Amino acid sequence: MFKGVVLLETNKIAVIDDDPKIRDMLRRSLAYAGYRVVTAEDGIKGWEMTLKEKPHLVILDVMLPGMDGFDTCQHLKKETDIPILMLTAKDEIRDRVRGLDCGADDYLVKPFALDELLARVRALLRRYRPGSEVLLEFVDLKVNPDTYQVWRGEREIELTAKEFDLLHLLIRHPRQVLTREKLMDRVWGYDYEGESNVLEVYIGYLRNKLEENGEKRIIHTVRGVGYVMRE
Repeated sequence: MFKGVVLLETNKIAVIDDDPKIRDMLRRSLAYAGYRVVTAEDGIKGWEMTLKEKPHLVILDVMLPGMDGFDTCQHLKKETDIPILMLTAKDEIRDRVRGLDCGADDYLVKPFALDELLARVRALLRRYRPGSEVLLEFVDLKVNPDTYQVWRGEREIELTAKEFDLLHLLIRHPRQVLTREKLMDRVWGYDYEGESNVLEVYIGYLRNKLEENGEKRIIHTVRGVGYVMRE
């Protein structure tokens, strides 16, 4: 089933947004999801960056200094066929219609749920780059970040969203010890205020599912530091 699997080029995403907090949040979240990310803070720089970097998708804010998102979208669509996901704080029909008329491929209103944005990114990439999924492999574990599928050998494993996020982060850094703080920050967010032992609980969930048929342990504890995926 998995013989001859090739890891394809990682998709590159351009983020054009003048809000540094949103720009940084998107950069970090997309990088954690496995994408390469380039950013710009205004329309003109974003247009120039996109032509130079040739990303596979653009996330474009409407309210931009210099050249707004509508004009930036129009210019990009005249010169490229890169899919564009527009972000806006406006929820008026005329703004959505204008964005689509400018050539935007999808539209998301702020504030948005990160899971929804990532789902729309995956959908656009599948539409414009069929077969572009990156299959991550470690020992007999396979993870498809685009379809959220996980296999241990030939056995497919069902994970919750948080279980998948945690496993995805670990498999992207094989044999690298990830501190408890880094795992908490990247999976639950720096402002998480829930149960203090949530990481340990989810590591337990993952181990139970990955070792259900007696498979060897691949998620190991490094006492006083964190966790590592290794043989």
